[in-house]
Amino acid sequence: MDLFTSSWAALRTAVAGLADEDFARPSGCTGWLVRDLVCHLVIDAQDVLITLATPSSAEPTRSAATYWNVVEPPTGDDPLDALTVRLAAAYQEPWLLKFHLDDVGSAAGRAAGLADRAARVETQDQVLTAGDYLSAYVLEWTLHHLDLVAHLPDAAAPPAETLAGARALLERVVGEEFPRSFGDADALLVGTGRRAPTTVETTALGALAARLPLPLG
Repeated sequence: MDLFTSSWAALRTAVAGLADEDFARPSGCTGWLVRDLVCHLVIDAQDVLITLATPSSAEPTRSAATYWNVVEPPTGDDPLDALTVRLAAAYQEPWLLKFHLDDVGSAAGRAAGLADRAARVETQDQVLTAGDYLSAYVLEWTLHHLDLVAHLPDAAAPPAETLAGARALLERVVGEEFPRSFGDADALLVGTGRRAPTTVETTALGALAARLPLPLG
């Protein structure tokens, strides 16, 4: 099973296993409850379907790593973030949100499985191979899986192989390796600013510590 498929399946399974009350708990995304994050995943799944159905004959302009840009740390005040919150609230019942994610998410997973990895697709005015586009999303799914379970200690964590794959991609984005003393989840959380490094971690990071955090968008 490729990392896109395994990371996306694990994330959707984790959402399916949530209790209704979990949707009102905070997530690891600034300003978002779990229900807001799950609504964002529905939009992500739609983006995957749209992109895989948008072929291009142009030369690729981005790779899996250069797909990502380092952006300003999120504040929760972005208009699109606010729209996501309103959409999530409109679902009212958690089972409706679960159903929509399962419906659209399953379709996105099937489309990814059928995609020719060498084919070129267009998204956000950039061209990538479908393989690079799907590889970029391993980082998206894994980070959001960590966000989902940030305050849900009983929820299933991301699989080890997808954590390792997401860490490797983040290191390509950053252009440096995180210390081997960092577990994969810690490298992802600290690297993207989801938590601050400890004093010991800051020492281990060396010069890289001055560049953090590196939120991606």
